[in-house]
Amino acid sequence: MTTSTAHATPACPGLGTTVSAQGVTRRYGLRAALSDLTLELGTGVTGLLGRNGAGKTTLLRCLATDLDPTGGRLEILGLNPERAADRTEIRRRLGHLPQNPTLYPHFTAFGLLDYIAVLKELGGRRRRHDEVRRVLGLVGLYDRRFSRVRRLSGGMKQRLALAGALLGEPRLLLLDEPTIGLDPEQRIRFRDLVSEFATTRTVVLSTHQIEDVEALCNRVVVLDEGRLVFTGTPAELIGRAHGHVWSLPERPSAGTTTWRRPDGRYRVLTPDATRPPEGYEESAEPVEPTLEDGYLLLTGAADTARTGDTAGRGTAGPGLT
Repeated sequence: MTTSTAHATPACPGLGTTVSAQGVTRRYGLRAALSDLTLELGTGVTGLLGRNGAGKTTLLRCLATDLDPTGGRLEILGLNPERAADRTEIRRRLGHLPQNPTLYPHFTAFGLLDYIAVLKELGGRRRRHDEVRRVLGLVGLYDRRFSRVRRLSGGMKQRLALAGALLGEPRLLLLDEPTIGLDPEQRIRFRDLVSEFATTRTVVLSTHQIEDVEALCNRVVVLDEGRLVFTGTPAELIGRAHGHVWSLPERPSAGTTTWRRPDGRYRVLTPDATRPPEGYEESAEPVEPTLEDGYLLLTGAADTARTGDTAGRGTAGPGLT
């Protein structure tokens, strides 16, 4: 694995810290899903990247007070989740969209959100219903408010779960793979909604969709094997791949990450050198790197050659599928 020193720095200096993690560890038996994680988050959208099993969902569950760290200290919205009263207040102030949300199939969309609003203690009946109507409108489901959950499509269910996370205008919004099941138009609407929301609040977006991170995030956090290996801006992560990406007329030998582009040339990512693969010095053309390139180099995923003939940018590399 490519190593990197990551320092905890505020996401948006001057706008305050929403989340502070100091040496946070979470173990499942002998396995550490999170290991000595130190991180600060502030206003804006932070993209959380990493391979499957890197610790992203575990981190979000700790921030949602669904899991207790086995070591270290968390402060969320200025409160200590180890204290029962603070934990209750944190849950009232945050919104959480888990990767596989539980939606009761016999509820109507309106009834399910009203039930969640009751659990979050969002006030009397009139206030709750006004809030439910508001979030249904935000996610484009107001016209389906009386439909049973079981009658909704997969994309509609995902939007309903997002509406539940938005109830009460939370100060901290935790999103785990939120665009699963959304069509392109719905994803654009999602991005617009989240970007507006994050102007005064904190959003943590865990996703394998690099384009969502590029479109939304002012900060990127990368986890690998439970450890923080990068925190910085998208531009800083892209910068790590400068000089490592090339276009070649044919597939090179092993030792590089390669995929075929629609024009017939091969896009090559060289992990260990800022020069073209040996034997291609004359025919290689430098290519501007992407966020995906920076991620692959950072986590060491580019150390294993990719051998598939896939058009375009190809299927996502390890940790992005």
